[in-house]
Amino acid sequence: MRRLLLALSVLAPASAAAEDAALGREAYAACAACHELAAASTPAGPSLLGIAGRRAGSLPDFRYSRAMANSGVVWTAETLDAYLADPPNAMPGNRMAFAGIQDAALRRSLVAYLLTLR
Repeated sequence: MRRLLLALSVLAPASAAAEDAALGREAYAACAACHELAAASTPAGPSLLGIAGRRAGSLPDFRYSRAMANSGVVWTAETLDAYLADPPNAMPGNRMAFAGIQDAALRRSLVAYLLTLR
């Protein structure tokens, strides 16, 4: 019984993360109008493929705002969460025309999904 409880305690966080990512995949639909999950960016937005650990404003095939390009932000769970909560205030001067995601659980799911994109 002890081994079973230990195994379940190890698996629970992994399954919760997988569930978050699955919900985030659905939430990504709001991003898909401007952001691709392919290697190339679109005129409307940079590719989100490989965003985890990438410096903001660093893709050579997209013309970023000066605010984004000079932000020094590296995309992590924390920085994505803060940015997606309120893009205009998280990075004043950025050009992303998106008010943000107020629902913290939905935002967490979207971030979990974005971090899986390799």
